[in-house]
Amino acid sequence: MPMTEDRILIIDFGSQVTQLIARRIRESGVYSEIVPFNKVEEMWESFGPKGVILSGSPSSVSREGSPRAPQFVFEAGLPVLGICYGQQTMTLQLGGKVEGHDEREFGRAAIEVLEDSPLFEGVVQKGETEPVWMSHGDRVVSLAPGFKVIGQSRGAPFAAIADEERRFYGVQFHPEVVHTPRGRDMLWNFTHRICGCSGDWTMAAFRETEIAKVREQVGEGRVICGLSGGVDSSVVAVLLHEAIGDQLQCVFVDTGMMRAGESAEVVSLFRDHYNIPLVAVDASELFLGKLDGVTDPEQKRKIIGSTFIDVFEEEAKKVGGADFLAQGTLYPDVIESVSFAGGPSVTIKSHHNVGGLPERMNMKLVEPLRELFKDEVRELGRELGLPEQFVGRHPFPGPGLAIRVPGEITGEKLEILRKADTIYLEEIRAAGLYDQIWQAFAVLLPVRTVGVMGDERTYDYVCALRAVTSLDGMTADYYPFSHEFLGHVSTRIINEVRGINRVVYDVTSKPPGTIEWE
Repeated sequence: MPMTEDRILIIDFGSQVTQLIARRIRESGVYSEIVPFNKVEEMWESFGPKGVILSGSPSSVSREGSPRAPQFVFEAGLPVLGICYGQQTMTLQLGGKVEGHDEREFGRAAIEVLEDSPLFEGVVQKGETEPVWMSHGDRVVSLAPGFKVIGQSRGAPFAAIADEERRFYGVQFHPEVVHTPRGRDMLWNFTHRICGCSGDWTMAAFRETEIAKVREQVGEGRVICGLSGGVDSSVVAVLLHEAIGDQLQCVFVDTGMMRAGESAEVVSLFRDHYNIPLVAVDASELFLGKLDGVTDPEQKRKIIGSTFIDVFEEEAKKVGGADFLAQGTLYPDVIESVSFAGGPSVTIKSHHNVGGLPERMNMKLVEPLRELFKDEVRELGRELGLPEQFVGRHPFPGPGLAIRVPGEITGEKLEILRKADTIYLEEIRAAGLYDQIWQAFAVLLPVRTVGVMGDERTYDYVCALRAVTSLDGMTADYYPFSHEFLGHVSTRIINEVRGINRVVYDVTSKPPGTIEWE
């Protein structure tokens, strides 16, 4: 973990927005990590937190077997902030009472501040009201000894509570979501005013620390890194090259599922611009052959993953082998892989880790990004001097275009999709919208429709366009293109791409935990 004295530990009880707490804390310059409630003891001493936050949960504290915080957390002399379920379990564990209630409270609400508190300092004063976001059925009905009410709402008479002497705080609302407008400031008050954090965690400091860690871990060993052309693997490669130079060997496997021109861009950047040792392999025919006749999307992922590993392993042997394998694992992947049973994200999503790493490769992992969120990886990439065309590139899943061609994959379908996708992105860039969008792409649907173009009848594919806004990919909402833009793009695709006679725009949103269209 980064060498900083200021660390906040977030104990996870399964809320789908726990990651947002970590994001808000890091945005204020304080390093934070999430740990499942049943794994706190394993890392408590080594982590050395200056404060603890207890997350929300889909569970009810009144249900038998529902999760609890380790009792020693309340005996460590550290500030504790309980959010929603976190407030309830803290109250229950310290001697208060929590009950279910007929009058539940979900969505926008207003709290009235009854007492001034460091938690609300500079945000809202005694006697004022503040908009917040509620999401609870249970609620506190009797405080634990030492606590007092500092805020209430119509549906929660104990909406905010505090034991100022022990620096224990609880809020029934969610300060981490954007629907609580000043929630970020309340979290800042907890980390900086109450916990005494200095807020000195920066990406420049992370870069220096991580380079030192890589050098210590690798020593004189050799590292092999699989480049995909995406942001994560590109940042990993440049960081490792800065740390260990020619001890790094990169391998780029062209699966034939890349977007138009991206393979050449990857090779040019890393071989010519950065002079990083790179082996580029065109295995597109092999992958297409393996996918022949396969229609199930999960089977596609597994075939692509296992084939990639086979090709990668063969190329690694050709260059003399390696002691370490570098991966672009990100913090959301880590969290998902250690979530407790019953939580919303129990396993790593298959589109991040298709295939897995076989034991026969006998290599240790180097994962320098495993403590970062996606937008933090972009920030690190800029810190390392990567061109904006790579740093700002939209996320592109490992299976590539294979999962954007539902049904059987053929070379002809991939070529049709590439052309439509290229036109779509060209127009997004021309309109100055690319950086406002988290991810945009075309999908060639397994549907053919009858149409008339000029004096001819056509029977061609339907192309779906997708564009979403997001900060970290955990949630997303569709981008509201103008009708004029969509009309122009659709006309270009239909006129210029033979094989498509209809274009639709997908306006579904992506709530937490879903992976559709990925």
